[in-house]
Amino acid sequence: MAQAKNTAEALRPEDFVILRERSAPSDLLVREPVGYWKDAWRRLRRNKVAMTSLVVLGLFLIMIIIGPYLRGYDYITAAPQYKNADMSAQFWLGADALGRDLFSRLWVGTRVSFVIAIVCTAVQVVVGCLYGSVMAYFGGIVDEIMMRILEVITAIPSLLITILIMIALGNSAFSLLVALCIASWCPTARVVRGQIMQLRESEYVMAAEAMGERPMRIILRHLLPNIMGILILDVATSIPGYIFQEAGLSFIGLGLQTPAISLGLLISNGQAVMNSHVNQLIFPAAVLCIMVLAFNLLGDGLRNALDPKFRK
Repeated sequence: MAQAKNTAEALRPEDFVILRERSAPSDLLVREPVGYWKDAWRRLRRNKVAMTSLVVLGLFLIMIIIGPYLRGYDYITAAPQYKNADMSAQFWLGADALGRDLFSRLWVGTRVSFVIAIVCTAVQVVVGCLYGSVMAYFGGIVDEIMMRILEVITAIPSLLITILIMIALGNSAFSLLVALCIASWCPTARVVRGQIMQLRESEYVMAAEAMGERPMRIILRHLLPNIMGILILDVATSIPGYIFQEAGLSFIGLGLQTPAISLGLLISNGQAVMNSHVNQLIFPAAVLCIMVLAFNLLGDGLRNALDPKFRK
């Protein structure tokens, strides 16, 4: 007891250290706020499979642009002296049945298939967004009539529509685009309709209506930007589907025809000589499989990155 009393008497004010006031307010956020798109990109970067697929698609895009011109050969004019030439320093992937460089023709065909897929996807997204948005925003009798039209179109088998259009318009790139696009927008319209119906009662939509903005401006400025994640995912999953459809139709003779060049035609020509010159079949088929697989894996990565349910 006496020892504790002596210790207390020995303490002086100088023995205490006054703690300084915090330089930052207590409610200051330590972590930098992260927006939706920045967070989605960060999660996508952590997905090694998706990023690898993105790099592969980037390389394909570069080869689509410069690949046909690397060798400097004429990939259209026949050269009988090089008929079915094997792989060599002159012909990296060999030559086809007419002596044309397979390497150059491969990337030209990939370009054609890729452009067809991009155009079809753009038509699908634009038409589907506008159709589905109008249905959901106006509702009522407008929604009922437009929905019945949508059901009639989707009830007709897409392959039957494609065959009829190709017979009526001929085997050309334009007729193939029409055949692929005529009913492809219907699933997108359904998805957009469901999303817009959830958003049309939001406060910012009501505020825009109260300010007198036109319906189309509200749809384009306030509603569609809020479902951009769904649309990006739709684009990423639609492109490989169109590439595969074009290749399949051209392979069975319902798509593009010679002298056009596409992956489907190259695979079809390679299948005819696969017993003696298998390289003419392997390389176009490999490019088709790798490109479709890369798009599908990238689509899965985008789904995980854009969906808040997968956020950790």
